[in-house]
Amino acid sequence: MPPAKKRARAYDPAKIRTAVLAQFHHVRRAVGTLTDEQLARPTRLGDWTVRDLAAHLTMAVETVSRNIDREEPSEPGLTLLDWPFATAARAEGISDDTRVLAAAHPDLVALYADTEERLTRKLAETPGDRLLGTRTGAMTLADHLVTRTVELVVHTDDLNAALPGLDVPHDRQALAACTRLLADALAARAPGGSTEVRIPPYAVVQCVEGPRHTRGTPPNVVETDPLTWIRLATGRVTWREAVEDAKVSASGERADLGRLLPLMG
Repeated sequence: MPPAKKRARAYDPAKIRTAVLAQFHHVRRAVGTLTDEQLARPTRLGDWTVRDLAAHLTMAVETVSRNIDREEPSEPGLTLLDWPFATAARAEGISDDTRVLAAAHPDLVALYADTEERLTRKLAETPGDRLLGTRTGAMTLADHLVTRTVELVVHTDDLNAALPGLDVPHDRQALAACTRLLADALAARAPGGSTEVRIPPYAVVQCVEGPRHTRGTPPNVVETDPLTWIRLATGRVTWREAVEDAKVSASGERADLGRLLPLMG
């Protein structure tokens, strides 16, 4: 895990709370319409079915409520910019827990209702500076909620990919926070100022060692849309695929980000 020397940008805690609740509610409404046949379909996540993925989405936010109920850690151990690089080590355990959860809760409508009610209540009761002992390390509730936008946005996209035509919407604030955190993680992994990565309308970051431009158009520019960026950062699509499909424009000798991606395993 690379050291995150760059300081994380500030996020509005109230907007992030609202975004997490809004994105989860979008998913809850969509999952409530799915048939048994749709729930049994495969996803792009290994051998997970849509039912497994739907169950995992509740687990992604239930971690907030569960960790609020636990004893508060004495000090933070994980920065927001460290978090994307700390997730891979927990992947196998999370996958096992997801299957257990899906098997234990065949009634997804009830599971989503209980999860949303509990999350809403816990967030109303708990200040943002409360420390949580998460799977990846102790961090504030405010920072943990930013990571939940990544989980929710990424897996909403997985759900849409598994069921073409479902088209679960992305909350704008959730999509923005997810995009910005993963863009900043790239800048933390490859610090420098030779390449400008543009993800309109949400983020622009400088990264990669080399000559730093000071004015005018930078010599190395990468530009893509938010969902393509998120798929690149999380390994849903490769750099080569995105370039060949014209989902990414890259100009300059330091504009190839393939060796730096994905950021999350």
